Amino acid sequence: MISISDLTVAYTHDQNILQNLNLKLEEGLIHGLVGLNGAGKTTLLNTLFGIIKPKSGSIDLSDQVLSKKLIGYMETENYFYSYITGEEYLQLFANPDFDVQGWNRLFELPLGNMIDNYSTGMKKKLALMGILKLDKPIMILDEPFNGLDLETSRILQMIILRLKLKRKTIIITSHILESLTTMCDHIHYLEGRQIKFSRSSEQFGSLEQDIFHNFPKTGLLDSLMNTDF
Repeated sequence: MISISDLTVAYTHDQNILQNLNLKLEEGLIHGLVGLNGAGKTTLLNTLFGIIKPKSGSIDLSDQVLSKKLIGYMETENYFYSYITGEEYLQLFANPDFDVQGWNRLFELPLGNMIDNYSTGMKKKLALMGILKLDKPIMILDEPFNGLDLETSRILQMIILRLKLKRKTIIITSHILESLTTMCDHIHYLEGRQIKFSRSSEQFGSLEQDIFHNFPKTGLLDSLMNTDF
């Protein structure tokens, strides 16, 4: 169990991005994290990975401090060195058992070409291959569907489900709620610097209503829907 207890994170002394956040993530399952833009999703993921040091609180795995060495993290915006090929990039990740060519039959990347010439979607697929090659027990995927076409998005969903069968713990964010409800075991809603609620897959039927019920613009939207243009 990954246990996040009373986590407070701040970028400035007097402005907390996360405050007294508590969350438990069962291992070997797929966990979705949702919230409005600016709610702190990426901040939470960066703190889990150790990029950001919390102001207070703890993140533990089975009563031990969670180690960055156990995590593979694919950020929303991926960084690549200039003037290297896709093949050279993947060589940075040590795992002799990883079948690069086998995986690339799914992604169809021109691995011999310079990454500088890749499209946004191609860079996303290359970053994903790097994370897969790391083969860590915990995988964090921040908006992995951004920039992917429909076919590759479907392939990614299937890969994530296969990783679950290998008992990987997967934490994933997406602005597209449907992409999470089709594969997640739990979805956690971040609002007001805390996890407001968590829902298991059996409760996803009411998830959208639970999320949008208190949106400040919901009333305005209802009025617009009843207005003749």
